[in-house]
Amino acid sequence: MKSATTEDTVVAPLSPLQAIVFDFDGVIADSEPLHFRSFRDVLASDGIELTEDDYYRRYLGLSDAAAFVAIGSERAARWDRTQIGALMARKAARFEELERARSVIFPGAAQFISEAADLVPVAIASGARRPEILRILDRADLTRWFTAIVAAEDVAASKPAPDPYLRAIERLSASAARPIAARRAVAIEDSARGLESARAAGLKTVAVAPPHGRGPTGDADLFVSGLAALRVTDLQQLAAE
Repeated sequence: MKSATTEDTVVAPLSPLQAIVFDFDGVIADSEPLHFRSFRDVLASDGIELTEDDYYRRYLGLSDAAAFVAIGSERAARWDRTQIGALMARKAARFEELERARSVIFPGAAQFISEAADLVPVAIASGARRPEILRILDRADLTRWFTAIVAAEDVAASKPAPDPYLRAIERLSASAARPIAARRAVAIEDSARGLESARAAGLKTVAVAPPHGRGPTGDADLFVSGLAALRVTDLQQLAAE
């Protein structure tokens, strides 16, 4: 296991790094506590208790749809597609209510994203809904930095399937009008499912430890405390290996 460097260095030309793909919740936005509260409140109205430990241990990294399917299966709720859609809508409304009046962008995230985007194309591959991602990014004036955003609605299979990262690489390649090699791209994740998804798509991986204290237990090429502790040169080194 390696730790990120903390020294500022000049990015060398002709870097082997071709792209950076960020997860969203838990990496750019400190929104996982709000997702937990949203799930908890919606499920409580249906008589289902969701503990914080269960959320972070069992459902972190899943899309809303996949989480409700898993919860329904495990709690014998037997929700059909229409019921799951209604649960998702209620959860989305509760999430917007909780995050509307506050910024949830992690300290240091905006600076790292802008510096990275000046050097290589950057994208998001997330299980979050597109309106949630855009609302938070727009409020922080960060949307403009991303060449591609892959949200839950954009793939048939969510993490840990490789689909979100494969779609991100596909869109980055189309925007650049040249192929971007997955092995020359780095994914930044906070969940074991997300790391598995990125590895399956062929990307190098960085795991960040979120402040809720339940960092990813999966394998990664590099572990850091957050985007504020990361440098683009760390990612260039990964892409060169």
